[in-house]
Amino acid sequence: MTKQQLEGVLAVMKPAGWTSHDVVAKVRRLVGVRRIGHTGTLDPQVTGVLPLCIGRATRMVEYIQELPKQYEATVVIGLATDTEDLSGTVLERVNEVTISEADIRSAISSFLGEIEQVPPMYSAVKVDGKRLYELARKGEQVERKARKVTIHEFELLDMRLDESLPEFSFRVTCSKGTYIRTLCVDIGRKLGFPAAMKELIRTRTGNLSLDDCLTLEQIAELSANGTLAERLIPADQAIGHLPILHLSEKQAVQAAQGQRIRLQAEAELNEVADQAIVRVYDRQENFVGLFQWNEGNRILAPHKIFSEPPTSSV
Repeated sequence: MTKQQLEGVLAVMKPAGWTSHDVVAKVRRLVGVRRIGHTGTLDPQVTGVLPLCIGRATRMVEYIQELPKQYEATVVIGLATDTEDLSGTVLERVNEVTISEADIRSAISSFLGEIEQVPPMYSAVKVDGKRLYELARKGEQVERKARKVTIHEFELLDMRLDESLPEFSFRVTCSKGTYIRTLCVDIGRKLGFPAAMKELIRTRTGNLSLDDCLTLEQIAELSANGTLAERLIPADQAIGHLPILHLSEKQAVQAAQGQRIRLQAEAELNEVADQAIVRVYDRQENFVGLFQWNEGNRILAPHKIFSEPPTSSV
């Protein structure tokens, strides 16, 4: 596979001090491919899993972005900053903080499930066409609407409660759009103290974990010796949360040509919701593309085609 033919999802170990765009630009230079996109911004100081979509896999970005994320974070209790992490200006410091393990466990458990978060001022959220961080750098504060996010799992990892400013670390699995900095601040508020995030690493995006990641140095080496393609994850495997449907040989040919397919009572569709996007394969497990299921008229409509139509007729 040549550089121009590279296609799939590349799990990158994002280093500290790099923006997500910096990583994309670096990988573009390393592999000689322009068509690369990331699947969700990480703040410069945050490290961890950053999936990059290469070639036609860029068409999957929106679906990878929707996947749950897992993070490991450390929060400092008794300190508040304008950025909600230790990179910002200290706004408040409490000299005496007394909390127990029971207090912490009770606080974090209260955030399980659907919660509301107010985006931090230092974020890329737009208000009246302007990024919040642009306003924050000018010293402006604006009202932000709360957003609903979901905390799927919350696990306490480590505690250092005998420090002048107590710290503890946790692992959280959450929905797209969750601000861990804000979660740290909200946990502190629940404990009755100011708080700020000290460290953050993204440990998983969907089924991609740290074990799947390559450093920029490894990517450079693999690209140079022509073996990087072996580490790319097929685009359809990276969106394993979408349901699967297998078509007959004739139907698969029609689907690859972008035709709408009328289906009968296929068992694989029993659990598929109306208007859902499904991954379609032929009987040989070749990925055809993404299709939308219309339960009312039992039509499978083309959404994003990945398979090339065969030259021979069926």
